[in-house]
Amino acid sequence: MSEIAADSVFVRDGDLFVPSELGRGPWSPDALHGGAPAALLAGYAEQMVGDPDMLLARLTLELVRPVPLAPLKVAATTGKGRSVRRVELTLSHDDVVVARAVALFLRGEQQDIEPRLDGHPLAGPERCHEPFLVPGMEQVTSFHYTAMDIRVAHGQTVGPGPAAAWFRLKCPVVAGESVTPAMRAVAASDFGNGLSWILPVEEYTFVNTDLTVYLTRHPRSEWVALDSCMTVEPNGIGLARSEIYDEQGLIGVAQQNLFVRARQG
Repeated sequence: MSEIAADSVFVRDGDLFVPSELGRGPWSPDALHGGAPAALLAGYAEQMVGDPDMLLARLTLELVRPVPLAPLKVAATTGKGRSVRRVELTLSHDDVVVARAVALFLRGEQQDIEPRLDGHPLAGPERCHEPFLVPGMEQVTSFHYTAMDIRVAHGQTVGPGPAAAWFRLKCPVVAGESVTPAMRAVAASDFGNGLSWILPVEEYTFVNTDLTVYLTRHPRSEWVALDSCMTVEPNGIGLARSEIYDEQGLIGVAQQNLFVRARQG
């Protein structure tokens, strides 16, 4: 298929969501970054619930296979709970399921609890200027290099080890539709394994098979930060763990299982 104009990550075409090159991921030119479908499904689930008093508190995304840079269809069912509601979603291409997700919504009610005043350990985005660059990761139009404004807050992405960075979506996820705070948090949350890598990209792939995001509240500004670390066992199975912040403090955590393989040749 010919690529659509890159003004948004997806464009609606009837009941299909057609991705642009702004959704492209790092592992294949024909597959999306996990943050793109994750944000799409988070927003779709919010529309299904249609209740601003219900907070997207958890999103679990299973990447059944690489999500292609091709027209995608979303199907969803939602429960009827007043305080706890689940939305189950599938993402398919040509009737083949490529991803599944469960979105859990909780109804917030004000309690007599003192708010946390712990702030966060990161310099704010206005004080961070180092860009997100990973050796061996081609700098092409993509979700990670183009759709996101990324500023490293501590550590480094040009070398291995734990790192933290601020993320801001620079374009709509779906053309003509607002990006919600939950979508911003979820879109950033899939960057843990690319932010805190411990294996050289030239020699290994470390694709996440899933993503689980827990949020106690949604971000209150456009900027979302991850503070991430990766662990990998000799059996080729790894885990990326991230704390999620906005400019006022901790808002959640994210985890990704990693499937690690040496590159051929």
